[in-house]
Amino acid sequence: MASPDLKSTALMEQMKAHLSTDAGKAITKKIGLVYQINIAPKKLGFNEEIYVVDLKKGEVAKGPFEGKPDATFSFTDEDFFKVATGKMNPQIAFMRGAMKVKGSLSAAQKFTPDIFPKPSKM
Repeated sequence: MASPDLKSTALMEQMKAHLSTDAGKAITKKIGLVYQINIAPKKLGFNEEIYVVDLKKGEVAKGPFEGKPDATFSFTDEDFFKVATGKMNPQIAFMRGAMKVKGSLSAAQKFTPDIFPKPSKM
């Protein structure tokens, strides 16, 4: 079973709250895509926690997306945290193999640290 102490879990909770704010609603309106994010504690593909960031409805949910997301990302917890907090560029993460992408590449290119709330105290 997946580890409950992933750094990304707290980030996803912040994202949930962020999407209900005016800034979050503006992001939802601008992006309008659904992302599935698979986060592994240490190694891609093992014990992953799955989240759906729905930027059509402005929701974050745990568990796989019902249907086909616009893009699916796979990260380790550490790498996802770095990308989401702006410490690692998503394109560089992809080139280094720190991030795997399935689905629409044009949708994937809209996945930037700008869609995440700025961390308050992490």
